[in-house]
Amino acid sequence: MEIVITILVVYVVINMIMYFFQHFFFFRPEILPSDFNYDYPFDFEEQTFEMEDGGSVNGILFKVPNSQGIVYYFKGNSRSIKGWAKFSKDFISNGYDFFLMDYRGFGKSKGKRTEQKLYNDSQQIYKWLNKRYDEKDIVIYGRSLGSGIATRIASWNNPRMLILDSPYYSFYKHIQRYAFILPLKWILRYQIRTDQFIKQVNAPVNIIHGNKDFLIPIFNSKRLRNINPNKIKLFTIEGAGHNNLPEYPEYHEYIYDFLKEAALPIPIPTL
Repeated sequence: MEIVITILVVYVVINMIMYFFQHFFFFRPEILPSDFNYDYPFDFEEQTFEMEDGGSVNGILFKVPNSQGIVYYFKGNSRSIKGWAKFSKDFISNGYDFFLMDYRGFGKSKGKRTEQKLYNDSQQIYKWLNKRYDEKDIVIYGRSLGSGIATRIASWNNPRMLILDSPYYSFYKHIQRYAFILPLKWILRYQIRTDQFIKQVNAPVNIIHGNKDFLIPIFNSKRLRNINPNKIKLFTIEGAGHNNLPEYPEYHEYIYDFLKEAALPIPIPTL
């Protein structure tokens, strides 16, 4: 009987730890002082968005002359945009402006972070971008953790294209693989059901994934593609893992092709 009670107590404690401290498991932020100065060799604007609940989101907009549009980039779960800005090169060099932000609790962004607030903040910024760019010129890009958020925003709007980089089929189901003994339905604060959101995306969807990705295995992308193979395309990079896609020439070639496609006139359906 004592063994049973001990097991139950340990199980309850594990659930409590998961519920109260999951932010530390899922997010690894780099916090920057409010007076930190970004320094990049490209023209950029720093923007801070004040949210209705008192939180704020900090972002950077890189600009190029005579841009063909804007790439709205959703980063992964680590560091701050100070380091993630290096990924702007592929998009700037292809003639696109580039915007990325720090989620709440990252970089200079402030306030309590929840799944719904991630969506709401991202949507408010999308509206801000849409005042500067036509939707037909907005490309949404989601990397790793950011892939689910990017898909949610694409499902609420009509961007030109959605690009997903090493996405999960569902954050809930991804965590379930490792914590299957826990009642995640009740204790997991971040569900991020990419599989449900992507069904509502009207734009073309291009997915890039390495076939040696052991953090988010490629079967996640295959399952997403199978939801609608006519609209969702999967591009596999042989030998690539989760964090080294840009080390492969194919990654840059795919980005070039995607952006070239996004710059083409939207075909008018024949009646």
